[in-house]
Amino acid sequence: GAFYGPKIDLKIKDAIGRTWQCSTVQCDFNLPERFDLEYVSAEGTKERPIMVHRAIFGSIERFFGILVESYAGDLPLWLAPVQMRLLPVTDAVKDYCHDVARQAKKMGLRVEVDRGNERLPKQIRNAEQSRVPVMSVVGMKELEEGTLAVRSRKLGDLGSFTVDGLLSELKRCDDEAVEMDVMGDVPAETEK
Repeated sequence: GAFYGPKIDLKIKDAIGRTWQCSTVQCDFNLPERFDLEYVSAEGTKERPIMVHRAIFGSIERFFGILVESYAGDLPLWLAPVQMRLLPVTDAVKDYCHDVARQAKKMGLRVEVDRGNERLPKQIRNAEQSRVPVMSVVGMKELEEGTLAVRSRKLGDLGSFTVDGLLSELKRCDDEAVEMDVMGDVPAETEK
């Protein structure tokens, strides 16, 4: 309960409809009096200050708990701990994957390279179960062409992108807090 003075509460509903208090701003007339706080006003008189307490997120743990629960752990690209996972098809492309990851990290993107110890379908499934928003299957063709075959967790195959083109798009999405929704330069092959 608030015993201090006027208060503004912002409440957030979670994924199952429960209401949680997160942000608050309130005036506190109590503590300045208890601590006998004073200041000298512009007129030269002693005045009692009014404290303003604010908690932008409330408990940061509660805020992130609600956020993760609301997204069911499937965070948007700009919030995801890993934004893209590179999935090497063979050991011959691992250096290329690590070069792409280094380039992405220099741009502030969160990218990791799968160890590549599993078969490709298992790598894709693991990335999807980890809720990585974007994954790129990297084989010899991508190495030779300097491209990446991109798959979005939400949209499926997006086609082939140049490395610079994809990283620029991911950076834009990260900066603007939006999801990736563009197709690559080369359309993805559709299954028949």
